[in-house]
Amino acid sequence: MVDRRYEGVRFAVDRVVHDGRQRDIVRHPGAAVIVPIVGVDQICLIRNYRVSVEETLIELPAGTLEPQEPPEVTAARELTEETGYSAESVELLVQFYPSPGIMDERMFVYVASGLKEGTPAREAGEEIENLVVPISEAIAMIGDGRIKDGKTIAGLLYYERFGRGS
Repeated sequence: MVDRRYEGVRFAVDRVVHDGRQRDIVRHPGAAVIVPIVGVDQICLIRNYRVSVEETLIELPAGTLEPQEPPEVTAARELTEETGYSAESVELLVQFYPSPGIMDERMFVYVASGLKEGTPAREAGEEIENLVVPISEAIAMIGDGRIKDGKTIAGLLYYERFGRGS
């Protein structure tokens, strides 16, 4: 049994009964996360003010999938909108569920390379600033707590361990 409890702009909440237990599940269309490789061993992160935590976080660029939009299209679009960069190549690195205990969102992480600088097309209200750093510095930011965003931690560590040079 499924009972729609809330229908929002970006997600919905369903009450589901499974094996006699009631659970509320966030239904999310999914997201594309981008690891933008700038030159040799540099990456473009963003500083992004997040209202939900009232903090500016250091993150990989990312965005919610539009209806019927393939995740690689979302990745290329969000990269340009948030950073201004356009990519010659956008390749899938990994996909994962960030919090399957409460939501069905799937994140698709892409590596963007062959970047060309341009002008961002940020949405109204987005407080985003590019932050280009060596990949080693981005990894150090995870270790010392400057990067707190889960998708960024997962994406960067996966890239560092499995994606470089492949």
